[in-house]
Amino acid sequence: MEVATGQGEDGQPGAESSERLQKVLARAGLGSRRACEDVISAGRVTVNGEIAALGRRVNVARDAVAVDGVRIGVFPGLVHYLLNKPRGVVTTADDPHGRPTVTQLVPDRPRVFPVGRLDADTEGLLLMTNDGELAQHLTHPSFGVEKEYLAQVEGVPGRAALRLLRNGVDLEDGPSAPAKVGVVGEARDGVLRIVVHEGRNRQVRRMCEAVGHPVRRLVRVRVGPIALRELEPGAWRVLSAKEVRLLEVAVKPGTSPLPSARPEEAASADRRSRRSARRQPPG
Repeated sequence: MEVATGQGEDGQPGAESSERLQKVLARAGLGSRRACEDVISAGRVTVNGEIAALGRRVNVARDAVAVDGVRIGVFPGLVHYLLNKPRGVVTTADDPHGRPTVTQLVPDRPRVFPVGRLDADTEGLLLMTNDGELAQHLTHPSFGVEKEYLAQVEGVPGRAALRLLRNGVDLEDGPSAPAKVGVVGEARDGVLRIVVHEGRNRQVRRMCEAVGHPVRRLVRVRVGPIALRELEPGAWRVLSAKEVRLLEVAVKPGTSPLPSARPEEAASADRRSRRSARRQPPG
């Protein structure tokens, strides 16, 4: 779409290309145009920090749009993928050693980048996008977005080790923040569920090693509200508009996940999400 000059929707030559705000919100997955009109009328939508009135037109390449104070990605061409990263694949766009990379597992157009990092031996949920602002918010520790892992460790962690993990472990780059830690299944299986929000390099592995139980296998199963379900290693899918909204809300707690939640609209969105799912064969 031409966004700098030309004809706008009003057909006036030379006007900057613009669209009605309710149309932009509906395209971003926030409900029908009628539902979006209701949200605008309620004063819940801002454009460039100012409360928008019904009938407002916006330039998606220039204007910042937010609902309930949460920024909405309205620029055309933004994509958001969920990838189940296999073991042995590196989280980079290119590897000088010739190892497979995560960018080889998703479409090469438009170009996307990983949100945060998983080391080569760690598996599981990896978000990939060309939405730079959302990616920055999800990875910056100040926003406190949770990352959940399943860790199979050596030995059987006792109460003392679990308490250390929960309270914080002394690492070479400073103590870790308190974590949520629980035992999965039988204690003798040595599987822990660990939730952190810092995202430091190899943090979970270093925490477990520091308490005497090195990690044998590590899988990330959740980032914020997005969980890894029914996706084979090496497979990917497109996030639905609702899931993207949930991620945007995750960096600003206390706001509404969606401005409208009519059952028929939610069902329709779920059907569209399933149709847009994509899969790649493992490896």
